[in-house]
Amino acid sequence: MEKNEILMIYGKNYKEMTKEILTSAKLAEQIGDKKKKIGLKPNLVVAKTPDSGATTHMEMIEGTIEYLQENGFKNISITEGSWVGDRTQAAFRVCGYPEVARKYGVKLVDNQQDTYKSYNAKGMQLNVCDFPMSLDFLINMPVLKGHCQTTITCALKNNKGLIPNSEKRKFHTMGLHKPIAHLATVVPNDFILVDNICGDLDFEEGGNPVTMNRIMAFRDPVLCDAYVCETMGYPVSEVAYIGMAEKLGVGCADTSKAKIIELNEGCNAKGKIRMTRRVQELAKYVEPVDACSACYGSLIYALDRLNDMGMLRNCKKKIAIGQGYKGQTGEIGIGHCTCGFEKSCKGCPPKAIDMVEFLKKEL
Repeated sequence: MEKNEILMIYGKNYKEMTKEILTSAKLAEQIGDKKKKIGLKPNLVVAKTPDSGATTHMEMIEGTIEYLQENGFKNISITEGSWVGDRTQAAFRVCGYPEVARKYGVKLVDNQQDTYKSYNAKGMQLNVCDFPMSLDFLINMPVLKGHCQTTITCALKNNKGLIPNSEKRKFHTMGLHKPIAHLATVVPNDFILVDNICGDLDFEEGGNPVTMNRIMAFRDPVLCDAYVCETMGYPVSEVAYIGMAEKLGVGCADTSKAKIIELNEGCNAKGKIRMTRRVQELAKYVEPVDACSACYGSLIYALDRLNDMGMLRNCKKKIAIGQGYKGQTGEIGIGHCTCGFEKSCKGCPPKAIDMVEFLKKEL
């Protein structure tokens, strides 16, 4: 897998999807030496189950461990430090990590209890926990979701789980963006496996999950977060730490240079979408017929952006979406399946940022 590539897979069998995407990425070849010390870094910001939209799905952890062990890697650990307001041990228990650690014989490392050292992160002194810095290869496993302070959170911000609580407090006093960008210059960013199954609409602690049923893989954390912005309907410029990290040499934020590879294109998972009251309010503007989860979820993100702009207050139109509209005609549609409509936003699925621009003109 090249640094400008983005791999995607859709479905509901998350463990098998994880193994398939890692196989396609040739992760074992990228890691190399079977004796390397490998760490998995999930997002366990709070002690909540993944269906809340806050934390990494356990099936992805299991799929990654099985893939690594089947390829001869034995020295595997899970390393995480929850936010200051919660305890990592509680998050481990709620999400079932002790059972998985016993099942596969891997180690759980609580970074809140780890020692740490200071590092020069391109001109900024930052404290980083010792265990993650001792790893030979880190697999970053963030949840694609919104954040109340930084707009979005994914690969780059997930690195905060690798620092002690005292440093997390300092990050907030400094303003999160600059230290997040500088942190990425010293911590491992070897491979990113994104949980885009049902991340929250705009809050890191969950509560309004948006079903997407998608897993994505990246090698560039800056490209990852730039693509996440567009997936959620935000311009990359709205998340300052992405541009800062790019200037520091961490990666490339130009998504136009990315090569997107869909491993099961046209097989986006369909089915019943779980909706909270807030998501239901946004969904009232939609007329779905056999809509794929990723396309429908992207439209929910786009409608939330438009709602923030005040553009839905007097909206009387309904937006068509889904495979049931293939060969049909209508007024306004989203995705390739509505290409016969008078007005249609191209893509399969279109990114939320493209939906936002399209709907701003048509609603």
